Amino acid sequence: MVWFETSALVLIAYLLGSIPTAVWIGKWFYRIDIREHGSGNAGATNTVRILGYKAGIPVMLFDVFKGWLAVSLAGWISLSEAGHDGVIIIKIACAVAAVVGHIFPVFAGFRGGKGVGTLAGVGIALYPLALLIVLAVFILVLAVSRYVSLASILAAVSFPLAAFFITGEKHPALLILAVLVAIFVPLTHRNNIRRLLRGEENKFLFRRKKVEKDG
Repeated sequence: MVWFETSALVLIAYLLGSIPTAVWIGKWFYRIDIREHGSGNAGATNTVRILGYKAGIPVMLFDVFKGWLAVSLAGWISLSEAGHDGVIIIKIACAVAAVVGHIFPVFAGFRGGKGVGTLAGVGIALYPLALLIVLAVFILVLAVSRYVSLASILAAVSFPLAAFFITGEKHPALLILAVLVAIFVPLTHRNNIRRLLRGEENKFLFRRKKVEKDG
């Protein structure tokens, strides 16, 4: 029974992650496909750049919410059925499913974002204190450099350090997940890293870039 429930929860987590907020807001309210503009990324940063904060903030909040809710689904599995370690593994499985859904959304032709916002939601659910430290790193790097990509990469790299050395996380599975996040985020930002090295990465200017509507 636990395996059936776990499979169902992981599927639901993937479908949650697949809700393409940036794509739908762009098409419903602005008649554009956000993936055809700016960086081509269906995420909050590109939404703010192209459509402004009115569209970008809801996208960011919902992307974070997706990650948090996906992990919280594991609360439906009782400790008596799966045990403490089992519930943690199920939470991690749901977290991974939500991030995969955000990157490869079934509701948007499997073309989504990079998963950073959804990972933040996962962090709220699994590593709340460590996430605060990581968020501080992100804000500091963004304020100094104005590069969202660099801020995301350095925040991700700081994640396992914050989890292990500062908050004292001891569970092996959670530590492994933190390390994987530190590897995963730079991998999804490979093109950004190349542009950073060439001095071609766009800085985040905190203002909307005007685009023509489709149709």
